[in-house]
Amino acid sequence: MTKIIEFLFDVGSPTTYLAHKRLPGVAARTGAHIDYVPVLLGGIFKATGNASPVMIPAKGVWMGTDMGRFAGRHGIVLRFNPHFPINTLTMMRMLAGMKDKDGFAPLVNALFNAMWEKPLDMGNTTELASALTAAGFDAEAMLALAATADAKRKLVDATKDAIARGAFGAPTFFVDGAMYFGQDRLDWVEEAASG
Repeated sequence: MTKIIEFLFDVGSPTTYLAHKRLPGVAARTGAHIDYVPVLLGGIFKATGNASPVMIPAKGVWMGTDMGRFAGRHGIVLRFNPHFPINTLTMMRMLAGMKDKDGFAPLVNALFNAMWEKPLDMGNTTELASALTAAGFDAEAMLALAATADAKRKLVDATKDAIARGAFGAPTFFVDGAMYFGQDRLDWVEEAASG
């Protein structure tokens, strides 16, 4: 039976980007299906009393170094976004509205890459629209989708569900109901998906 790895993500998280880049290899080695679940990291932080590690200066400096090490080890391009932190609400609503539709996976890639490879000011609607167009999307249609009641509800529901299941940050993974947190636990996720 094919295992499912639930990947709770927000494109505004650089550690989640690192996990995203490594997940295809995990899927190839385990045969697992990766279920990408868009959540709003800011909403999770607010509900759980958590905060971005960069809010603690010494930890922020250390994390920058640590993420660089991870990226180098796995051959991942990571350019820390000078506009960080970026309000990802529009992007995450867009992704929630696109989930389970054609174009979802390319949209995930386009947004992550614009955030952490380019890196662009994706909180700016003009820059976001430009990045969407460059990736082959109808920017006007995508922005309209993000503004729909359905997309907003889906993101709220997924975020509330994540909190109810114990998520306090991203990336968060679930395999067979067990929760794993952080890109540095992806080896454990892979082991669980192989079992």
